[in-house]
Amino acid sequence: MLLPLVLVLALTPPAAVVKVPGAEHQQLAHLADLTTTGTTATGHTDPADWAGLTSAALPVPAAVPGLQIDGYFPDKSSTNTNHGWNHDSQFVVRLPDHWNGGLVVTGAPGVREQYANDRAISDWVLSRGYAFASTDKGNTGAQFYRDGRAVEEWNQRFTQLTVAARSVVAQRYGRGPRRTIATGISNGGYLVRWQLENRPHLYDGGVDWEGTLWTVDGPNPLTFLPPVLRAYPSYVAGAPGAHEAMVAAGFPDGTEFLWDYHYRYYWDLTQRIYREEFDPSFDGALEAGVPFCASGTPLCDADYSYAERRRVAGPLVSRIDLTGVVKRPLLTVHGTYDVLLPISQDSDVYAAMTPDRLHRYYRVEQGTHVDGLVDAYPDRLRPLAPCHRAAFVALERWLDGVEPPASATLGRPADVATCPLS
Repeated sequence: MLLPLVLVLALTPPAAVVKVPGAEHQQLAHLADLTTTGTTATGHTDPADWAGLTSAALPVPAAVPGLQIDGYFPDKSSTNTNHGWNHDSQFVVRLPDHWNGGLVVTGAPGVREQYANDRAISDWVLSRGYAFASTDKGNTGAQFYRDGRAVEEWNQRFTQLTVAARSVVAQRYGRGPRRTIATGISNGGYLVRWQLENRPHLYDGGVDWEGTLWTVDGPNPLTFLPPVLRAYPSYVAGAPGAHEAMVAAGFPDGTEFLWDYHYRYYWDLTQRIYREEFDPSFDGALEAGVPFCASGTPLCDADYSYAERRRVAGPLVSRIDLTGVVKRPLLTVHGTYDVLLPISQDSDVYAAMTPDRLHRYYRVEQGTHVDGLVDAYPDRLRPLAPCHRAAFVALERWLDGVEPPASATLGRPADVATCPLS
């Protein structure tokens, strides 16, 4: 059940004395509304950062008054332009006036910035009384790989923010959080998995929304994206066997209506920039390859073979890979129609790696990678946000001693604003 709501205003120290440990810069603001309704109006979020991640029908809760802290930790890179700071390792911490004793920590999905989870996660957990903290992971944008071992930094920055946010909560409310929960989407979900495997002492549990699976032996994005980049142009041309090759790569029957969009906006770019992160020498002097090159073109990412390049890429992947050995309760939700991180190459595999006693896995029928696509295909897709929220509540109950439902595939309900898990 929810931790009890408490009125904290009369008990807290002045906001001026709340300091984010280790921050190079911070600015504080008392806001009448910490949700995206209020922060969009006051400039304390960036709607472009969360564009496309949620369906239009996702409700925004009533106003949540409280304190927002924006700032950044020391860093040498400057891809994040929010606030005109041109400084990476930016963070946001939100402290509601009515606090339930808990803290939720997130990291940005994809290569987005610290406000990316504001609609999908921050609004809802704030309405439940949680303090909220989010990081840009230390580098942003499609050229994140220029930062050097950028994905390693993601994990370090998530840990750094968690430690700092726990201190900020103690300063603001006079005591530390009774419960700290890690959650995130896609690359943010990867961070949840990694933290519960490697920094479990900082968390009580986590909710992983389609986290990226990186394993040194495979699968990982560098094993399933090149085959689909080779097969898709042949599929469009009607070549025999091309559809079968797409399905074999992990992109199932029934998802064909999503393939063109993902080819144009996701598959090619994702392969090239992550290959550059882990195997920059593959394309010689080029940086992140040649966009949409045809198979057979020299140094083309469509022909990349992780197996053949493992001697080069493997050691770097091994520095950030997942083992499945989570040490705190974890719930995973993943859509069966995800055609960026196909479920058979990702969470199906990760679930087999994790101990049953600490992991529950919910496969969401007709869920895809970003809920914004639901608005374009309402009859063929459903949002994952309701099942993420249901899983979050199940984690709360699990931490209170009530076992969550067994791992299962969740069929499409009549009302897609609900989730059968709840």
